[in-house]
Amino acid sequence: MNSEPSADDAKFRYGAALAEQIELKWQQIWSEQGTFETPNPAGDLAAASTLDPARKLFVMDMFPYPSGSGLHVGHPLGYIASDVYARYMRMTGHVVLHPFGFDAFGLPAEQYAIETGQHPAVTTAQNIANMRRQLRRLGLSHDPRREISTADPKFYRWTQWIFLQLFNSWCDPDTGRARPVSDLVAEFEQGTRPPVSEANPGTRAWRELDDVTRRRVIDSYRLAFLSEAPVNWCPGLGTVLANEEVTADGRSQVGNYPVYRRRMKQWMLRITAYADRLLADLDGLDWTESLKTMQRNWIGRSVGADIRFQAGEGSEIQVFTTRPDTLFGATFLVLAPEHPLVAALTADEWPEGTPGEWKGAPLFGDEASASPRSAVAAYIERTARVSDRQRQAETAKSAVFTGSYAVNPVSGAKMPILISDYVLVGYGTGAIMAVPAHDQRDYELATEIGLPLVAVVRPGEQWLSERPGADADEPATWGEAFHADGTLVNSRGDGISLNGLGTDDAKNRVVRWLEDSGLGARRITYKLRDWLFSRQRYWGEPFPIVYDETGLPIALPESQLPVALPPMSDFRPQAVGEDEDPKAPLSRAPGFEVVELDLGDGPRQYRRETNTMPQWAGSCWYYLRYLDPDNDQRFVDPAVEEFWMAGVGEAGRVGGVDLYIGGVEHAVLHLLYARFWHKVLYDLGHVSTPEPFQRLYNQGYILADAFTNPSGRYVPATEVEETPDGPCYQGEPLKRHYGKMGKSLKNSISPDEIYQSYGADTLRMYEMAMGPLDVDRPWQPDDIVGVYRFLQRLWRNVIEEESGDLRAEAKHLPSSDPLYKLTHRTVSEVTGYFDDLRFNVAIARMIELNNALTQFVQREDAFPRQVVEALVLMTFPLASHVASELWERLGHRDRIDDVAFPVADPDAIREETVTIPVTLDGKPRGTITIDREAVQDDAMAAALRLENVASVVADRAIARVVFVPGKILNIVTKARG
Repeated sequence: MNSEPSADDAKFRYGAALAEQIELKWQQIWSEQGTFETPNPAGDLAAASTLDPARKLFVMDMFPYPSGSGLHVGHPLGYIASDVYARYMRMTGHVVLHPFGFDAFGLPAEQYAIETGQHPAVTTAQNIANMRRQLRRLGLSHDPRREISTADPKFYRWTQWIFLQLFNSWCDPDTGRARPVSDLVAEFEQGTRPPVSEANPGTRAWRELDDVTRRRVIDSYRLAFLSEAPVNWCPGLGTVLANEEVTADGRSQVGNYPVYRRRMKQWMLRITAYADRLLADLDGLDWTESLKTMQRNWIGRSVGADIRFQAGEGSEIQVFTTRPDTLFGATFLVLAPEHPLVAALTADEWPEGTPGEWKGAPLFGDEASASPRSAVAAYIERTARVSDRQRQAETAKSAVFTGSYAVNPVSGAKMPILISDYVLVGYGTGAIMAVPAHDQRDYELATEIGLPLVAVVRPGEQWLSERPGADADEPATWGEAFHADGTLVNSRGDGISLNGLGTDDAKNRVVRWLEDSGLGARRITYKLRDWLFSRQRYWGEPFPIVYDETGLPIALPESQLPVALPPMSDFRPQAVGEDEDPKAPLSRAPGFEVVELDLGDGPRQYRRETNTMPQWAGSCWYYLRYLDPDNDQRFVDPAVEEFWMAGVGEAGRVGGVDLYIGGVEHAVLHLLYARFWHKVLYDLGHVSTPEPFQRLYNQGYILADAFTNPSGRYVPATEVEETPDGPCYQGEPLKRHYGKMGKSLKNSISPDEIYQSYGADTLRMYEMAMGPLDVDRPWQPDDIVGVYRFLQRLWRNVIEEESGDLRAEAKHLPSSDPLYKLTHRTVSEVTGYFDDLRFNVAIARMIELNNALTQFVQREDAFPRQVVEALVLMTFPLASHVASELWERLGHRDRIDDVAFPVADPDAIREETVTIPVTLDGKPRGTITIDREAVQDDAMAAALRLENVASVVADRAIARVVFVPGKILNIVTKARG
């Protein structure tokens, strides 16, 4: 890259070398003077004076994982935006907290350490140091005293403490709020709450239970609990993965290893207990509707009914459906292959007349499909090799008949029971009633293997007419399911008829009938699943849990926190067989797993939990630690937390962080998990707001060209040669792609390259000028020169390039001067754009003003101080270094950081005239320009000077005039006489 333009004879021209000098100078000044150190209302960081909670502002970025490759120019987009906003708001008189930290635990760091042979603590520290250097060069105004790393024991001590809050709490179903487990025990002891639990199947009285059973009952209520659940097991990584860590191809995002489904005992967090509140409280947040919709869809609240189907001898299959009105159209049941009833319902022999398509022969061959047991076993084995994401993909449906039938409770019809991988055991009840005429997945399966279809909701004539050959009574002719509401047909049975009813009435009638018959009940369910919280890896937070001889978990006392990661040199996962439970690396750490502790009843031997927490743990609460990072007595001082999170408690405000900027890839899980943890802490009285993030803004991505060779592998974009025949790399032709800048596409550009060629201020300003902050934008190296020239011209308008001296100063501009007015119009507009994070439009207005200023300076050979100072102050949030330097060279002793943002002169931005449209009898007739203070008579006089108005009014009488000052003049006429 070249730092064009350049001139050898302009010694003090603003170029890359001078920009670097200025930037390093001011970064050093800011560091030495503690410019970005924001005080607290109490504690070690307390201010000498009282802070006004009405003026507080908490601005934060989603903190990064410290990658070994460092930052590329796409990473700082959000960081620059938050910094511009933070600097601007400081200039408007706000007390701004703008912290930063590093999400240092997790699989990527550990896998990188395994590949390089270095300990993850070493590589993580090196990566953080490199990122810290790159970010400092950007001049970001983060408070350095508040920097955190999730891998620091001083930080994860409190992550473990929060886990103990979850472990020692339960969600009271009567209030939907967390309460201490000790309250639950008291209610059991007093008999005010029966000890209902799978651990107490007969619901015996509390006094009748032994100590171990009591502990099992209590554990079943905890917000953090152990459960055997189907998980994504990745042998190559040696750990369980969350669904979001598995690709659509059923492989791990880290390492691209195959992932399988298996059942394992894992730590779970009971986020489902908070589903209603997580939904309801979205309404009070300043988030985009699209983002709220993503969260609502993930939570997936559904209103429907549980229905019980009798199957075989005494077996009962429960399904949940949101369309109980279509029960007469249910022609078969589908169970998840992992459903606990599959084994009991699988017959020894095929019923006579079983179609070959139901037996799985096309999938497994004749030998595997010889009996229901062999076919079901083969299908279960096949399903274990794919992830939940693959099972939910839009692929051809498959199923195997178990050889058993159920009975439709309303029609009495026999329904074959099948297993299929598109039904997940973790969703709903793990079983569905298939209504193929009115559900697309069921339709695809039914038409694929020849299952019956019955229409019970009549499609409309228009819907049928759009599908040639579709017969309303023959769903097989439709080509797809009809899933809309409508009028019920073919829905009459003993004791109930839904024929002729609309969907809502039919739902209500059939649910009442099911409840009266003891065959079902109305229910609300959620797509949201409890949070799988265990990882069989080393580089994560250890659990503050031990086990005694019963195998039941015991929480460590707070005095024994943190449970530190032991030093290990070999933390690679060990291969295990399909039926073996994996051994976590911590189980191999000398002296870690088996320990002697005194937990209140004398020294005893215990076994530590050897799994670690997932990378999500630290990011669930890190924003709170920014508030009080050095407090070793509490995770945050209550007075500090209330000041920064609650402020003055404005009406309708539910969140804490005033502006949270980050990528849309975290729109669901990180935000959902953090909201859940925050609500638990709120219920327990540890925080003052029910939500963590009041205003959320998703920045877009920076996109760049990427290239693949003939084998489909990405090659380094920086090494690609453009030839007349197209792009080439090492003599091979390439295919050009376009995508998000990043390591995977090998199209990254380091900010260090831009610093060297243009300086950090140019990078800051260019990234803000590329387009609206919330949309993706292409990286165009040629366009950066435009912003670079803006800064050069601004510098040249103030500084003589040959001598480095301040230019001569022009006379004071009168308020009537056009440049004075343009300046104040620009100030007014830029203020509004900064408030709305519309930095690209603000920059465009500033460029217009700078162009006008340049013409003035060239004409007068002097600069007008009012214009220059206003423009420098507006530039400061965006290009902070050069603006600081210009402010100093303008003779100011006070730092620009302490100067207020300019305020527009209302008289200067007030136009003396206004142009408004004129309509006559409903038709536009042109515009008139009148004084802003003009009254109706003045407007009519101006309108009558329009020929096409005057000619009409000459022949007709004026019936009515509507004049809205500054907006419109509307004239209505009538015939004379």
